[in-house]
Amino acid sequence: MIKSGDSLPDVTLKSPTAGDPEDLSTSALFAGKKAVLFAVPGAFTPSCHLNHMPGYLTHLDAIKAKGVDLVACVSVNDVFVMKKWGEDTGALGKITLLADGSAEFTKAMGLELDAGAFGLGVRSQRYAAIVENGVVKEVMVEDAPPKVDASSAESVLAKL
Repeated sequence: MIKSGDSLPDVTLKSPTAGDPEDLSTSALFAGKKAVLFAVPGAFTPSCHLNHMPGYLTHLDAIKAKGVDLVACVSVNDVFVMKKWGEDTGALGKITLLADGSAEFTKAMGLELDAGAFGLGVRSQRYAAIVENGVVKEVMVEDAPPKVDASSAESVLAKL
């Protein structure tokens, strides 16, 4: 599992835009930036949709006021699901949405979750990370999903 001091894995992810999906390299995306990266097990799943994403939208200005250049959300979903979720939540254009459709980034982080018992297959654990210039400064992984505590916007804001 990724830990403080580790560099983010360099993986190309898909990001929805108002037009066609965009390919984003994680090394380029996080280079030279102070960032908050949070991961959800799935767009539209109850805790992710009703608690996790709304908290980041509510506290987005306060997080950015702490010197954060980028707030990004990654999920093991395809880019089209991520786009619809971004539209429905109001996150599109405010939070960088990252589709990790094959869980390549999630597995490289060591934070995959077997959600097969729920019919979801391989997903991401719920977590948040504070990242500076592509290096993880702190990672907060939920120990009791579907709770949103350690990885919440409020928790991250207190650590910035």
